[in-house]
Amino acid sequence: MQPMSRRTLIKHSLVAATAAAAAPALRAQLNQAGKTLAFDDYRQWDGLRIAEQVRTGEVSALEILEAAIARAEAVNPTLNCIVEKLYDRARDAVKQGLSEGPFHGVPFLLKDLGMMLEGTVTTNGSRFYRGAVADHTSTVVKRYQAAGLVIMGKSASPEFGGTGTTESTLFGDTRNPWNLEHSAGGSSGGSAAAVAAGILPIANATDGGGSIRIPASACGLFGMKPSRGRTPHGPRTLSSIMSATHAISRSVRDSAALLDATSGPEPGQTVIAPAPAGSFLQASRRAPGALRIGLVTTPITHTPVAAECLRASRDAAALCASLGHHVEEVQLPVDARTFFGAFGPIMAANTVARVRSRERQLGRAVTENDLEPLIWERYQADKDNSAEQLYAAMLTIEEITRQMALLQQNYDVLLSPTLTKPPVALGKLSLDQDKAAYEAEAVSVSAFTSLYNATGQPAMSVPLHWTAEGLPVGVMFAGRYGEEALLYQLAGQLEQAQPWFGRVPLVPAE
Repeated sequence: MQPMSRRTLIKHSLVAATAAAAAPALRAQLNQAGKTLAFDDYRQWDGLRIAEQVRTGEVSALEILEAAIARAEAVNPTLNCIVEKLYDRARDAVKQGLSEGPFHGVPFLLKDLGMMLEGTVTTNGSRFYRGAVADHTSTVVKRYQAAGLVIMGKSASPEFGGTGTTESTLFGDTRNPWNLEHSAGGSSGGSAAAVAAGILPIANATDGGGSIRIPASACGLFGMKPSRGRTPHGPRTLSSIMSATHAISRSVRDSAALLDATSGPEPGQTVIAPAPAGSFLQASRRAPGALRIGLVTTPITHTPVAAECLRASRDAAALCASLGHHVEEVQLPVDARTFFGAFGPIMAANTVARVRSRERQLGRAVTENDLEPLIWERYQADKDNSAEQLYAAMLTIEEITRQMALLQQNYDVLLSPTLTKPPVALGKLSLDQDKAAYEAEAVSVSAFTSLYNATGQPAMSVPLHWTAEGLPVGVMFAGRYGEEALLYQLAGQLEQAQPWFGRVPLVPAE
């Protein structure tokens, strides 16, 4: 796929005016592909409901897959959310027989960042990794397959997940289904756009600084970043300091059931989250007792927060209070300069490791033409960082983690905006612009989110607000380390009190 020009983007945005006329043709296409399955029906089902329909014989797994493929082919030219199609591989998997797991027959996408499926390419959104065929399958991907998921493609990611949008020189821009001129968020924006557009109900995502929660917020979806060590990263990398792997979904229960299916350590894993008392799915069905909720409206950066984001968080606080929870405002006990001074070297080490690993694979040194301009600049600045710098950064993060743990002795959950702004326009966070301009905008993206990657706490973005212009604005809830179950209880309660499943964007089809 060639990078998409801004002129082409504008062209696609104009197609929205004809979406209503295109809908009947799309529905007929899906009916033809899936025989009796209409897109209107498919769209109303979450992953667990699809699996139920397949198990009872109401529809076949192949009909479901063809409906997903038809929808992908209709909207992906506009959204640019799928960068590797694995349709025939998915059809073969269905014909050979799927695992009888909780998501039996449910279409699924892997993020094109760090997710290995033997025999397929994982580019990490980088020209330097173009053509990098995996020689193994990630442990978590094997668990997806065991759960019955049907992997039909790879979703777009920016280079190395290095920004809060999904734009790359390699694949072009991924567009927000709610407004094509805006970012779908990042770095799991491809997965979020695909789910919001109705291609499938749930998709793989990873989060190293907000990369599940940012696109979930931008696309009006539910996104849970699990606790550090909840899901495996192997078999080659057994632990991750910052990153967590899970999914973006339309329903809370899909997210909970998938975490049930994928959580737990693998052999050799060194960071292991505490085992939950029961299943996350069961937790999502139980309302929590009265919670102590701390409302955070000022990020550690003291970045100004847009009125819509403040309104979203305060409305969420009022909703929580109406459900019997105690809410009070609180300030975070973390200094921004100290935090980002430690966060930066740790993330830099990840980038340097990715580049040098690929250099060894290719037998040549990286060049400026291999990387996005800002990633190249970061690499040049960080490639000679010392072990002492990394060790000092990790000690600082440990101290910050302690500060947050002491704060949360007084609060079950912390509530804040997910982002300081509604979804930004495409280009604002791209990696091919002036560094100063980028940094001025980027500080607003992870001002709330990245702290919980450092502390390892679970955090979720919940779609409770839309602007008058129709752009989603998520709110974030963070729990104590290892307490995803409590967050799922609250999420299920909020989903019942203020449902969002029926809110869908009108995506133009081509």
